[in-house]
Amino acid sequence: MAILEVENLKKSFDNLDVLKGISFSLNKGEALSIIGSSGSGKTTTLRCLNFLEMPSSGKITVNTEAGSHVLFDDSVERKLTDGEIRKNRLHFGLVFQNFNLFPQYTALENVTLAPKLQAKAGEDYKSDAKSVVKRIEERGVELLNQMGLADRAGYYPHQLSGGQQQRVAIARALALEPDILCFDEPTSALDPELTGEVLKVIRSLADKDTTMIIVTHEMGFAHDVSDNVIFMDGGVIVEQGPPSQVLENPAEERTRQFLRGYSK
Repeated sequence: MAILEVENLKKSFDNLDVLKGISFSLNKGEALSIIGSSGSGKTTTLRCLNFLEMPSSGKITVNTEAGSHVLFDDSVERKLTDGEIRKNRLHFGLVFQNFNLFPQYTALENVTLAPKLQAKAGEDYKSDAKSVVKRIEERGVELLNQMGLADRAGYYPHQLSGGQQQRVAIARALALEPDILCFDEPTSALDPELTGEVLKVIRSLADKDTTMIIVTHEMGFAHDVSDNVIFMDGGVIVEQGPPSQVLENPAEERTRQFLRGYSK
């Protein structure tokens, strides 16, 4: 069974239909890349999955070892509470284009802030807060080490390069152990020489079978790292399949037109 099932997802802003009914699934341990021109609905898809935007209609289901969780279903005539939305978001970790680190906190503090806040609601924290905080900080150091930033734990964002900031953001997203890690064009704000270091980290996560959705304009990277690729245009999925199909031998003329723009 797929870890994520998206069925006929739609999103409108006033009279503008940004998502016009998209459906796809994602298996555990797979990397899915979403490509397409600006305005095609790629980022809105991620924002709906993370409930930064509330979908207009459709259904989102996450299937974990703990069971099946319907996160959104427009057939249920009830608004999600703030608590339900926060709980839904825990299934996803989102890495933004522009890092969104807290400037007043060090790299380690950025990584551990959310787990510490979450831990305060647990019984373990009430009985032994010191041990809980220690475990969280040890995990934070471990994640920064995984990102190649063990020696930058005490640095503030302004003391880090763009690539280093984005790697801190990836560690922060991993800290809550989400079921699915989402990237929204993670290299678009980086200089070309810094892009490679971030893509290398994402590639290493894919090698470890991390379940990921990657909105990207890096076609070569999408080809190499993805199990499947979705091409979106005008708020719909035009084509989806393995990279060998979508990127090498697309069935749709619109996909071919888009890819020709990247081959020039």
